[in-house]
Amino acid sequence: MVPPALRHVDCWIFDLDNSLYPASADLFALIDVRMGAFIQQLLGCGEAEARAVQKGFFRDHGTTLAGLMANHGTDPRIFLDYVHDIDLARIAADPRVVAALDRLPGRKFVFTNGDEAYARRVLDRLGLANAFDGLHDIHAMDYVPKPDPRAYALMCERHAIAPERALMVEDMARNLKPAKALGMVTVWIDNGSDQASHDADPAVIDYRISDIADWLSEIIGETA
Repeated sequence: MVPPALRHVDCWIFDLDNSLYPASADLFALIDVRMGAFIQQLLGCGEAEARAVQKGFFRDHGTTLAGLMANHGTDPRIFLDYVHDIDLARIAADPRVVAALDRLPGRKFVFTNGDEAYARRVLDRLGLANAFDGLHDIHAMDYVPKPDPRAYALMCERHAIAPERALMVEDMARNLKPAKALGMVTVWIDNGSDQASHDADPAVIDYRISDIADWLSEIIGETA
């Protein structure tokens, strides 16, 4: 039987990076290197200054890309193609996640501040290429990233999602606030990913978990 608080859920929304695979894989370390190199080339600066710019934009704008677009008119597709050109050998399919998502009732979506091309590569590597009904990426958000409430409203509109019947899973605690405000059930994956606990507010977190496979397996056990 579905746990009481989840019996109404018919739409499951998942963040991608550090959520559908372990944060220990640290793909962001590879992406960080590419971001730094891009900023150094763009601004003609050194590594330390580029890193300061990158982290400042992430903090103030939600993503480094949003900051670059606002302050330097960066073409988002050029940036995303460059920074996501990384080796994905660090991640692999987890049979428990694959099986659980296959059995999870209702519609399933990926909601990511990355772009679809990169997300599709990651999902394929995770054995989840066909696991989701849709993918809402940074292009679909019109480059307004999580946690801006407009990104969530646009996702719900485009995919006909009723927030009060939806659940969102996310490793960045601050990204759950707009979801909760819309009426979604919220799940925070507290797995030690970079800045995961930044602006964490217990009032907007319904479930706090540490491992997506364990949690999904528990849900499926309840629904079997």
